[in-house]
Amino acid sequence: MKRLLCALALAFTACAGAAEYRNPVLHADYSDPDAIRVGQTYYMTASSFNSAPGLPLLESRDMVHWELVGHALPQLVPLEMFEKPQHGKGVWAPALRHHDGKFWIFYPDPDQGIFVTTASNFRGPWSAPHLLLPGKGIIDPAPLWDDDGNAYLIHAWAKSRAGINNILTLRRMAPDASRLLDDQGKTIIDGGAYTGYHTLEGPKLYKARGYYYVFAPVGGVEYGWQSVFRSHSIEGPYEARIVMAQGSSNTNGPHQGAWVQTQEGSDWFYHFQHKGAYGRIVHLQPMRWQDDWPVIGEANPGNITGQPAQSYEQPVPGKFAAVAPPASDDFSQPALGLQWQWNANWKPDWYSLTARRGYLRLYGQQPDNLWNLPSILLQKLPAERFTTTTRVDLRGLGDGASAGLVMYGMDYAWLGVRRKDGISTLVLASCLGAMTGCEEKTLASAPLSAATLSLRMKVEEGGRTQFSYSADGKRFTPIGAPFIATVGRWVGARMGLFSMGAGYLDVADFNVRRTIDPPPSSFVGRIIDPPASSAD
Repeated sequence: MKRLLCALALAFTACAGAAEYRNPVLHADYSDPDAIRVGQTYYMTASSFNSAPGLPLLESRDMVHWELVGHALPQLVPLEMFEKPQHGKGVWAPALRHHDGKFWIFYPDPDQGIFVTTASNFRGPWSAPHLLLPGKGIIDPAPLWDDDGNAYLIHAWAKSRAGINNILTLRRMAPDASRLLDDQGKTIIDGGAYTGYHTLEGPKLYKARGYYYVFAPVGGVEYGWQSVFRSHSIEGPYEARIVMAQGSSNTNGPHQGAWVQTQEGSDWFYHFQHKGAYGRIVHLQPMRWQDDWPVIGEANPGNITGQPAQSYEQPVPGKFAAVAPPASDDFSQPALGLQWQWNANWKPDWYSLTARRGYLRLYGQQPDNLWNLPSILLQKLPAERFTTTTRVDLRGLGDGASAGLVMYGMDYAWLGVRRKDGISTLVLASCLGAMTGCEEKTLASAPLSAATLSLRMKVEEGGRTQFSYSADGKRFTPIGAPFIATVGRWVGARMGLFSMGAGYLDVADFNVRRTIDPPPSSFVGRIIDPPASSAD
């Protein structure tokens, strides 16, 4: 009964105070998560691609409930490269560590190389990114400072830029991460040496129990699995074992994340699940040891490979606040809520929180469609099912302007206002295949005389999005057929606000109401068996 009441009250958190937590612990697109513990606090960062600010910073006291506390990267570098949207580029899978009294994030840009940034305080300020290893296609870095004072960096390769992949390379590194100490590095793990292995990437390097361990995902984000490699020497040779796969669970592609140990000594593993329009959502799995091999997740009968658990005993005993990353914003604070990110490096003159007290003012910009608009204000989808409502004032829009509420991905749809020849029209528009240069199409329209308007999107399972509008904020009228949200370039769909053309849009608030989630569905499609665990 306690678990049921907890689920009803806190369906969009993992249920503080309950004997068990429920996966996912973050039903939002915190892709490629890496996490550590320092003292009694847990810290996490994730990929952020072309969004600015980048490198989200999250904190937790119980490993289950996470608070978004900032970003390590205010603007992407170099600044001029990211003045316009660079979909799918920018910040790929980072590694987070604490060493020598400070926090370190190593992150890759697949077109530039590996960067390093540090901070004494996790919440910042963080140092300007230092380009440690220049080059194309060098991705997914992870450092290790060994007991003898030597330091190393392991990384993977992106075939789209480097022409190679499925291998992991080890480099010798100066302990202060100022430079590398070799020219080429050494391939220490070749996925081609293991039957059925492809798309080996995302390595995390650890030392424990007399071994060097490399935790690395294999097989791709949708249908892959988690492998671990071990050796008594950091340069190998390495044995391999599959430690977690989908099995009979509903969690597809369970891989790429972080091994974290509690203060009490229990072991846990964070990973993501690729969930279509919702992006790569974060799960937490128990981890145990068998013959000095980790087994992640719950037991999979007849198999030494674990499978993802839907729920499990709380990792840290006690009662904790049911915190979660924010979604709503009333724009009453001197800064935007931490959930907001721009579509490219932002400029101060794109918006104002002071021009009209209690409102966000979005100034119009001039690209040909929303796919190319840097000044869209976006955030992650916060749950599987939710309703978003925003109140807007249209009086600042100039002739030729359009503005409103958007569900944004490689297909996108928006509900808002177009103003032409002094006449405002309510419009529902969409663009299917934005990445290939589609033209926006008007799906529905209606005359509009009101100066203020409430716009709403109701999102159901699978990203099914119904738009509606209201002149009084009480009675909402659906418009058009439901739109099915889609992924962006390496990211989930995002929602937000835009103003394009002359003038500006004033936004009174952005309210998100999460709906109690149903039991996990079998959304994930077919179950694929990984290569047999006898590969070690």
